Amino acid sequence: MGYIEQLLKNDKKPKLWQYIPFTVFFLGIMLGNWLIVKLFKVSTNDLISKRIAEVGKNMNFLEMIVPFSFLLLFLIIWVLFVHKQSLLSLTTSRNKVDIKRFVFSFGLWTAVIILGFIYSYWTEPENYIFTFDAQSFFVFLLIAVIFVPIQTSFEEYFMRAYLMQGIGLATRSRAVSLFTTSIIFGLMHSANPEVEQMGWSIMIYYIGTGFFLGVITLMDEGIELALGFHAANNLVGALLVTSNWTAFQTNSLFIDITPVENILISSLLVQILIFLPLLTFIFARVYGWKNWSQHLFGSIKKNN
Repeated sequence: MGYIEQLLKNDKKPKLWQYIPFTVFFLGIMLGNWLIVKLFKVSTNDLISKRIAEVGKNMNFLEMIVPFSFLLLFLIIWVLFVHKQSLLSLTTSRNKVDIKRFVFSFGLWTAVIILGFIYSYWTEPENYIFTFDAQSFFVFLLIAVIFVPIQTSFEEYFMRAYLMQGIGLATRSRAVSLFTTSIIFGLMHSANPEVEQMGWSIMIYYIGTGFFLGVITLMDEGIELALGFHAANNLVGALLVTSNWTAFQTNSLFIDITPVENILISSLLVQILIFLPLLTFIFARVYGWKNWSQHLFGSIKKNN
């Protein structure tokens, strides 16, 4: 039974109207943030820098990331009590959540991030400043280990689970579900300071990453791999290296001081066009993925 199709197997399947309130609530928050930035010409980077000057990086990071805990809790309660759907069916089509898949994905992408940073530091050390401060870093480490996986889990449970299943049920199309959630995932980051600094071309990176996460979810019939990748991407990245113009400005080990104008969109395309397809290939070989056209573009039918 497929990841989306499993919701059609009994009379307790979610009703389409049940997806509307929470979806409108969360996307309304995202749209509101974007409108504030655009209508009032607010610089999100200036707001972050000002807040850091007032309370410090750790407290600013905590203020930014704790709300995701409430959003995840709210989503879980909504799914359990309004949809009357199990968390297992929201997570995977398997009989139980496969933790090994999460660990494999997390470890693989962590290795890629670290090796990529080592190469970048080796070739252009002038672009990085080692800023390790034991007290600040270890406090941040504790905050990050607890809250970053919650933040990434909410985004995956909302995008690759809740919305993907809901749109799939509404349209009976895996392709529509895949492309729609990928675009929404990209637009969800439109108020980030990265967009302000690099322009809308960075949407290629965000939407491309969302597409990759959607593909591995549909091919693997569960979000375990997506959960692992996303957690590694945000957690390891935040701990290892950040800059003074991104959404996450943290007490990381290194600060990237590369001028924004020197960061080419081509460097982001390397991840989208090379590394993520390579990861997809590895996952496909390890987990024996087959019948790609049906998994990604097939129709959603009962008893599929």
